[in-house]
Amino acid sequence: MLTITGNYTDLYQISMAQVYFHEQHNQPAVFDYFFRKNPFQGGYTVFAGLSTLLDTLEQLHFSPADLTYLKSQGFQADFIDYLADFRFKGTIHSCREGDLVFPNAPVITVKANLIEAQLIETVLLNTVNFQSLIATKAARIRSVAAAATLLDFGLRRAQGPGGYYASRAAMIGGFDGTSHVKAAQDFELKAAGTMAHSFVQSYDDELTAFRSFAKDQPHNTVLLVDSYNTLKSGVPNAIIVGQEMAQRGHHLKAIRLDSGDLAYLSKQSRQMLDAAGLTDVHIAASNQLDEHVIKSLIEQQAPIDIFGVGTSLVIGRPDGALDGVYKLAYFKDKPRFKLSENIKKMTLPGHKQVHRLSNSHGQFVGADVITLADEPAPTSMLHPYEPFKSMDLSSLTATAMLNPVMLNGQRCTAKVKLSEIAQHVQSQMALLAIDYRRFDNPHQYKVGISPALKQQRDQLITQLRS
Repeated sequence: MLTITGNYTDLYQISMAQVYFHEQHNQPAVFDYFFRKNPFQGGYTVFAGLSTLLDTLEQLHFSPADLTYLKSQGFQADFIDYLADFRFKGTIHSCREGDLVFPNAPVITVKANLIEAQLIETVLLNTVNFQSLIATKAARIRSVAAAATLLDFGLRRAQGPGGYYASRAAMIGGFDGTSHVKAAQDFELKAAGTMAHSFVQSYDDELTAFRSFAKDQPHNTVLLVDSYNTLKSGVPNAIIVGQEMAQRGHHLKAIRLDSGDLAYLSKQSRQMLDAAGLTDVHIAASNQLDEHVIKSLIEQQAPIDIFGVGTSLVIGRPDGALDGVYKLAYFKDKPRFKLSENIKKMTLPGHKQVHRLSNSHGQFVGADVITLADEPAPTSMLHPYEPFKSMDLSSLTATAMLNPVMLNGQRCTAKVKLSEIAQHVQSQMALLAIDYRRFDNPHQYKVGISPALKQQRDQLITQLRS
């Protein structure tokens, strides 16, 4: 079983840390985590993975096995001794898990000595990039699924252990349950599942298979009806079993469609169930579903109550990754800056804060402003790259997004249930205008900088180019 210890990182992090150690180059630093593009051609990203990250950092250390391995790789004895006592003792400011976040604005800032800040980079990116990607995918699916139940069926197609945290992130994005038993157990989620085709095929006939399942699982009977012929065999047999269960005082919960024309089959199945008096039996659907397929089914008024979404959800198809980065912004009492020929890849220097702008009704106006950490909320913001674009903020309310979540290596905020994080996502969605949430071609959310931050950046550009 994979356990996250100090060696859960890229080799170059440890190599750089040894140089810092030997050169006594280990003064306080500030790093920013941010990303450059929303996934799925969408208008927002759902921030997820923060609680997982904090739990990891509180326990992060180099095990004896880690140290033995590093010694075998040529790392020096004095540095190995330093790592033996390594603990992360830094401070982290962060957006709230479940916040909607936008490109180029810091989502997490890490303040720690340089070695500590460097050694947590990979695990931070690995945790937050993945869970934010999946939570955003789940939120897009929820946005088109209306009131339907959404279930995560993705473990078997996930990239190894990633399926565990994909289930967590899916709940943040708006799913209702998961087939992943371990994730349901650990994260207090609703465990949900039906049966496989192999179950039906293992019996000599479909009706016997259905009866056996209903007898053994009378309170969770969902029958898979497409093993042979959905409308001529599967649904009629499910109706027989549903009526028999009703006579025993039990209830057929649902039938599941896993192939074919889901819109057509669900409509025909609904008519057959209703005609048999089984109006309260739900229809579930699975088979390579994603937000586009579900949107189409909803538009066709397919009477599907439950969607089981697998591969596309847990691998974040089609994007596969969120392009989050972790960049040095401050070191040795000086703002630091990455210069680039591509102006959009230049970083923003210094210790910063992000303010979300709202109108008098509390609605987001579609703009965040990045400031220096110690400056008051500004009355204007500037475009980060286009010098003649600006925005007056005097009539708007600014709310600081980055707040302390870890002090001296210890969590300083209470743990929040996943259901509460999921509710926060939906409350944030309600504050964001539909223009930024729409499924296709969403309006671009503005992220600007304060005049003071622009001045600091421009001064550094002049210094570095002189």
